[in-house]
Amino acid sequence: MPDGTAPMSENDGKLQALVITFFPMFIATLSLVTSIYNGYLNNRFVDLIQRNLGRAEYMRTCKETIDAYFQIKFKAGLVSASGERERAGTAQNAAGEQIDAAAAVNKFAALGTYLANLRDEAIRVRYTELVRTLEKSVAEARRTPSGELDRLFEGADRIFAELNNDCVKSAKE
Repeated sequence: MPDGTAPMSENDGKLQALVITFFPMFIATLSLVTSIYNGYLNNRFVDLIQRNLGRAEYMRTCKETIDAYFQIKFKAGLVSASGERERAGTAQNAAGEQIDAAAAVNKFAALGTYLANLRDEAIRVRYTELVRTLEKSVAEARRTPSGELDRLFEGADRIFAELNNDCVKSAKE
């Protein structure tokens, strides 16, 4: 040939035809595999985000439950102090504090129900037991001297500590 290239043999022509035919199919297959892998990674990412959002929501509710529990104890202290003043004849009726304390128990019960619904039956039973114990403690707070409130809340404190530990453990999962 005048341009200095060797003539193409018949085998080279067939190889070139095969490459031209199958190379686009190879690229399409690679593209399909990449697309499938990308879909898999996206699903994993979405699962990770959903799990983290669920964990964050659970932790936020745990935090609110802790706050609500200590609000109950604080308000029970106010009820107890009002009851002491009432017995001494130096104050009006303590009904306002009693209502606030009962409302705090109801708030705790609502948060506890939410958390319990995300857990098993045993945890639901413990939250119910804790709410009943808190209701009794708040009802008794009016007749309990301030110095004896810790004794009044001993049972509730024990159950709350267990449930708080479960809350922390569940949030870490």
